[in-house]
Amino acid sequence: MTPPKPSSDDAALARRAAQGDERAFAELVRRHKEPLYRLMRRYTGDPDQAYEAAHEAFIAVWRSLGRFDPERSFVAWLRTIAFNKARDLARRRAVQRFLLGSDALEESALCASDPSDDAETQLIQRQQVAALDRAVARLPARLKEALILTAFDGRSQKQAGDILGVSEKTVETRVYRARKLLATTLAADPKSGT
Repeated sequence: MTPPKPSSDDAALARRAAQGDERAFAELVRRHKEPLYRLMRRYTGDPDQAYEAAHEAFIAVWRSLGRFDPERSFVAWLRTIAFNKARDLARRRAVQRFLLGSDALEESALCASDPSDDAETQLIQRQQVAALDRAVARLPARLKEALILTAFDGRSQKQAGDILGVSEKTVETRVYRARKLLATTLAADPKSGT
């Protein structure tokens, strides 16, 4: 999957939105809500948490539009905010689990399977996707972010580095470590089907 082409008028829309133009902001949301949700879905491993993180990111963007630097990529800025919101949500949920004494997390995965596959094949595919989602969600944040941006979001290592504020080489190292951890985790997971 290739990432959406950066729109030259995202910055213009952001400037208009910063001046109070709600239609300009609505257009930014329309353009970026689906890719951002997919990114957060991969990051959190949970559709509800992904929706909440994306929603909070757009609220934060609306409040911070006056600080947006039009020389920067709007997409990179949005994703940086979204990653921060997802981390905040994860910390809040960890505190809630600790206070409530519950370690149970809802695990769900979306799996696009071929309708002609038999029920057993579809079940195996769903289990494999769920195992991958669980494994990705459990990666350390720095490794997870680099992996998601490059492997799932289709960004180059340079683009991922720009979004994360690190060098291209750092992204390469983090992706390598993430893949290694995933391979180990999936090999140990009996539900992964590997």
